[in-house]
Amino acid sequence: MGEAGGRPGFYVGLGLALASSAFIGGSFILKKKGLLRLCRRGRARAGQGGHAYLQEWLWWAGLLCMGVGEAANFAAYAFAPATLVTPLGALSVLVSAVLSSTFLNEQLNVHGKIGCILSILGSTVMVIHAPQEEEVSSLESMAEKLKDPGFIVFAACVVVSSLLLIFVAGPRYGQSNVLVYVLVCSAIGSLSVSCVKGLGIALKELFSGKPVLKEPLGWVLLVCLVICISIQINYLNKALDIFNTSVVTPIYYVLFTTAVMMCSAILFKEWQHMVLDNIIGTISGFLTIVSGIFLLHAFRDMPFTPDLLPLFLQQGRADLHASWRSADRHQSCQHQPLLPSEDKGSQSVEEEEEEEGESM
Repeated sequence: MGEAGGRPGFYVGLGLALASSAFIGGSFILKKKGLLRLCRRGRARAGQGGHAYLQEWLWWAGLLCMGVGEAANFAAYAFAPATLVTPLGALSVLVSAVLSSTFLNEQLNVHGKIGCILSILGSTVMVIHAPQEEEVSSLESMAEKLKDPGFIVFAACVVVSSLLLIFVAGPRYGQSNVLVYVLVCSAIGSLSVSCVKGLGIALKELFSGKPVLKEPLGWVLLVCLVICISIQINYLNKALDIFNTSVVTPIYYVLFTTAVMMCSAILFKEWQHMVLDNIIGTISGFLTIVSGIFLLHAFRDMPFTPDLLPLFLQQGRADLHASWRSADRHQSCQHQPLLPSEDKGSQSVEEEEEEEGESM
């Protein structure tokens, strides 16, 4: 990270990644509100194969917001390594969780808040220890990396597993298991990141005056990117329509980040030049994010009250309240009037009133 931190491109990629997380997190809320409006009108739901959301302006606003976020994300991948940009997507989890509790009345308890904080901390650790990819400065070098046997095997596994999820697992478990559609989006998304990286290199060469429009690789990457994004949008809509937003967003982040890290490690050989402390930091940061996502997902419907505390904590809480009450009584006894004559006078007045009450 030291060498990357001195380059202006590092800060440009960092700023674009942060903006991307904000737009993408807000897009989930807009699209979910659009899908809910269609459901109230009795229109065919996206989870049942309907496409009535194409006539809903809120859904289009969410798509536009996501488009802006993806464009910023696209540019960020062109300036910074994928393992730096992708972990910052945890901020979209925070944005989506906070906005969903505000605009969709989806409760975010203390476990969810702690999960969001852990996701941010884990992302920070991953950014600090992010591995450095090999320099890919031209489409020719990108083509050589795409021909690597390891990447070809990885891409084939992604395509086959996605087809199985779509045509075999989807009809059976898609309505009851959130992982089915989210896995499709995450697996295909790892390939879309590779396409984005190649297109970013092509745009850099185009702006520098090179005839990249004549290169077939750029057009192939563009077609593949359009196909991948179309699949992601379709199955992400299905997942959002069936399941809670605060569930879909973090799970999608974890799976998508894992897939991108695997793809980048295979394609760009990022982990081969890492020292031990950066390896440990990257793995620790990612596990911290996973822990935060687990808290956000597993306890989303559990209200947090003092009765849920362990017994020893409840006893300690009761003892603490008792000590506070005794301290208050002790403090009230200590704060006596400074003038003893006035104190005695007040005591005598009280005694006279008591005697009069008894005589009556």
